[in-house]
Amino acid sequence: AGIRDDETRTAQAFRAGGKLMLQALQTYVRIVDAFNRRVGRIVMYGVFVMMGILLYSSISKGLFLPAHWTLEMAQFVMAGYYLLGGAYSLQLDSHVRMDLLYGRWSPKTKAVVDVITIMMLFVYLFFLLWGGVSSTSYALQYGETSYSSWSPYMAPVKIVMVIGIFLTFLQATSIFIKDLAVAMGRPIA
Repeated sequence: AGIRDDETRTAQAFRAGGKLMLQALQTYVRIVDAFNRRVGRIVMYGVFVMMGILLYSSISKGLFLPAHWTLEMAQFVMAGYYLLGGAYSLQLDSHVRMDLLYGRWSPKTKAVVDVITIMMLFVYLFFLLWGGVSSTSYALQYGETSYSSWSPYMAPVKIVMVIGIFLTFLQATSIFIKDLAVAMGRPIA
């Protein structure tokens, strides 16, 4: 009887641990999704900032001396726009996908394929993050500037790049967890 009681307690502890792990994963997914949703919604207005800079550039060229900073600043804003918005785009599933077969598959089959392909995304994001951190470190350490006539410091845009890649990595992890749960038949709401 004592052995059976030990087995029962072990099984109950295992189930409790599984529930705790599931709650932790659900909390992770909820926090990452909410944070990236907020960042994405804020960053999507960056396109208007970029348009304003380019409008100012056009006006300054026509009416007075052209500003040297406008084109490069518009490029920096655009880089921040797509790098910080990447996680939100991934979350909304609005990225480019070949849909020849994928659209016809069941949700479970899609989830299995997505689990496999997102592992490739993890590798890609790992190397991007590694290179981004290295490049940012160099820019901070040596005060790197661009080679243009304006010659701005490169560290701010590289910091934004690293943050954007990191947020995309977090979002990819959230999607991986959700897809894995669907593939196992236990979707996370």
